[in-house]
Amino acid sequence: MRRLGSVQQKIPCVFLTDVKPEPSSKRDRQQFQVIATENVNPVAVEANIDGAVATEKLDGTCCYVTLHQGRLYLWARLDRKPNKQADKRFKKHQHTHQSSKDFTWNVEEDFKAVSEMWIPAHKVRHHNGHPMPDEHGHIPGWVPVEKSNKQYCWHSSVVDYEVGSALVLRPSSDEEEVLEITAVPLADLQEHTLELVGTSINGNPYGLGSKKQPVHCLVPHGSIPITNPPPVDFQQLCSWFQESPAGRVEGIVWHCKDGTLVKVHRHHLGLRWPVGDTHLSSRSVVVRVDAYSSTNTLFTALSALNGHSFRRLQDVQLES
Repeated sequence: MRRLGSVQQKIPCVFLTDVKPEPSSKRDRQQFQVIATENVNPVAVEANIDGAVATEKLDGTCCYVTLHQGRLYLWARLDRKPNKQADKRFKKHQHTHQSSKDFTWNVEEDFKAVSEMWIPAHKVRHHNGHPMPDEHGHIPGWVPVEKSNKQYCWHSSVVDYEVGSALVLRPSSDEEEVLEITAVPLADLQEHTLELVGTSINGNPYGLGSKKQPVHCLVPHGSIPITNPPPVDFQQLCSWFQESPAGRVEGIVWHCKDGTLVKVHRHHLGLRWPVGDTHLSSRSVVVRVDAYSSTNTLFTALSALNGHSFRRLQDVQLES
């Protein structure tokens, strides 16, 4: 599996952004809207954005595969967030200045407690030995997904620690235009970040499964390339998102050769999301999950469909 950039920090917009004094369409209680200007971000120019690999930005929840107590585990994204008093001060500062810049945090006192197993994301900035919050007042990080933790039951459904495998959605090894759902050894995913998508994640924009028979899977970041992507030009990107069938995506993440990641989200361009039938959900898919002894019900259910092809991803339905 080709390794592109791992998502361990906030990814900047490919365009310079501006702030409009109106409620955010993306973040609750944020009283300003971040929008893209038509000026390309110098970070993208320096990283040679024209030579970057454009990939689909997926609407799910971020995960990470790394060691926990000597074994490979799936880790769930968990951002440390400010407590009530600190959040009130932070929101007041944002409202007054239309920005989070120059706000002073007391990291030892301002943030809610998290599990002792929590670790900060690799690229989080540190000061005096403490991980520091980003511009949204969050400290990105990870917690291991334990089978006993019902909060992460959908994460647990895509991993089998006994066998050491995870359920992955990716381009088929035989034909890149076709997707495949397959079981991948956790060892092949070590230090990858991935997006968990499915029935119970973010309103299920990709139409996977059903409430009675939920379907979830992991998509390695950078694994879904965009064919013939538009140039990094504001107007051409707007047209592509609105007019091209391939543009029915949440956004684009560009993976530059020097490791820099930049993105654009439909919200940056004032465009709505979700959009009904998405490009991902309309792609054909084949299930390749071999039968084996597993206590994981999703693995078992998908193995019953081993070798089956579906015209659209959203047509994959588990047998009752």
